[in-house]
Amino acid sequence: MTALSDLGQGFVVALQPHNLLMCFCGILLGNIVGVLPGMGVMAAISILLPLTFGMSPVAAILMLAGIYYGAQYGGAICSILLNLPCHPPHAVTCLDGFPLTQQGKGGTALGVTIIASFVGASFGITEMVFLAPILVRVALNFGPAEICSLMLLGLVAGSTLAKGSPLKGIAMTTLGLLLGMVGTDVNTGIARFDFGLLQLDNGLEIVAITLGLFGVAEFVKSINRMGPVNTRYTNVRMRDMKPSRAELRQAFFPMIRGTLVGSLCSLIPGTGPTIASFVSYALEKRVSRTPERFGHGAIEGVACPEASTHSSVQGDFIPTMSLGIPGDSVMALLLGALIMAGVTPGPQLVTEHPDIFWGFIASFWIGNILLVVLNVPLIGVWVKLLSIPYRFLYPCALFFICVGVYSANNDLFQVGETLVIGLVGCLLLFLGFHPAPILLGFVLGPRFEENFRRAMLVSYSDPKIFLSPICAVILGLCVLMVGLQVFFWLRRLRKGRHFSKTSLFSGADKASPAGRPVVEVEQAG
Repeated sequence: MTALSDLGQGFVVALQPHNLLMCFCGILLGNIVGVLPGMGVMAAISILLPLTFGMSPVAAILMLAGIYYGAQYGGAICSILLNLPCHPPHAVTCLDGFPLTQQGKGGTALGVTIIASFVGASFGITEMVFLAPILVRVALNFGPAEICSLMLLGLVAGSTLAKGSPLKGIAMTTLGLLLGMVGTDVNTGIARFDFGLLQLDNGLEIVAITLGLFGVAEFVKSINRMGPVNTRYTNVRMRDMKPSRAELRQAFFPMIRGTLVGSLCSLIPGTGPTIASFVSYALEKRVSRTPERFGHGAIEGVACPEASTHSSVQGDFIPTMSLGIPGDSVMALLLGALIMAGVTPGPQLVTEHPDIFWGFIASFWIGNILLVVLNVPLIGVWVKLLSIPYRFLYPCALFFICVGVYSANNDLFQVGETLVIGLVGCLLLFLGFHPAPILLGFVLGPRFEENFRRAMLVSYSDPKIFLSPICAVILGLCVLMVGLQVFFWLRRLRKGRHFSKTSLFSGADKASPAGRPVVEVEQAG
């Protein structure tokens, strides 16, 4: 009952006119970003981050969070109507969403998507209401050693579970840790890694890093890769979005299963909505009596990943807000936004800033209701946005990046800093190194270092302080994550060797007596 009464106070905060306006602006911008091909959530939040400097912390975080979960609604439109997954979680939705569009059922797929998204988001919000305060009460007993172990868990999870090679993820996280060390040491007052530049005495700006890695780098990479969008199947009317009763019955249980999978994945740092959507789709195909329908226009193949995505998106805020551990790069950016606003995420957030915490949760329900209201009547407007050429989008975005960086501290040096970071990020993308773990290491690194030093001071440099029961469990999870990655790598290596040996022996079996392989020619009937 305490959680429900606190949630009521959160609605009072979220329904204040200026907070409600910021929430509406965030979800509207997020929806537009989700619809437009080539525009990413990270780039949008990074560009708008400087605008939050003059806002209250509540209004700022409501707007940035609205962009995040609003973009998930918009991304489904591109996936279903254009077979164009603008965001990774919606790649699975393309498998059945676009075949449904080709069959003339694109409106039905969008209608089921809106219902599944709202159900999944509502469950994720409910999970946050009741679970986050429990985690906070447990975490209030944490000392510096336990908090340091939690930061390490977030770093390991973010690096080993990031997309691509785990080794590349660890390398990018380490680079983020090094970037977080730039500037004056808080304990000793000695400048570190500043290369003699006075502008780096206060460290690198999170605005410059985010805009460089997720703005400049992404735009430079995509300049010549975004062709014209085919809008052949985008003629969807509002009445086409109403699914039949049979289709709703068909999508109901997949929707529930996807919601549960997404909520479970959200509790594991580093997984995120992308992994949740793939896992839920695979599970639904496994339990289906007609798995052959998947990939050819099964309504279940749209309902389950979309419900899972939105359940995971909302649930990702649980470890971020209650423990201060971001689940992915977007959560790390929101964590940085809170820190810049003078608010430290973690167990103390609920007691020290209840207006932010509960207003944040209440705004989720308001935002998701607004998203349903926006998406149903404005589907025609979103479809028209798809015809905007990408070559007109990125110059405007780059202009706003420069203005945003300069307006942060009125410093041209930071504009050059953003450009250099962007070029390095673009090089990393071309080499297959995804820069998202860099932001994770940059945000969590200073907190990890601070609590590690504090733990060493409290224990008089005795490492046994990390052998307490809570630390042992958390460090055991870190070892388990690394061990699982090593196990999967060895298994893939063993399978590769087995495949090469099998191919060799099969080629030997077909060899002619003279040792030359026999070329089999298939004759036409």
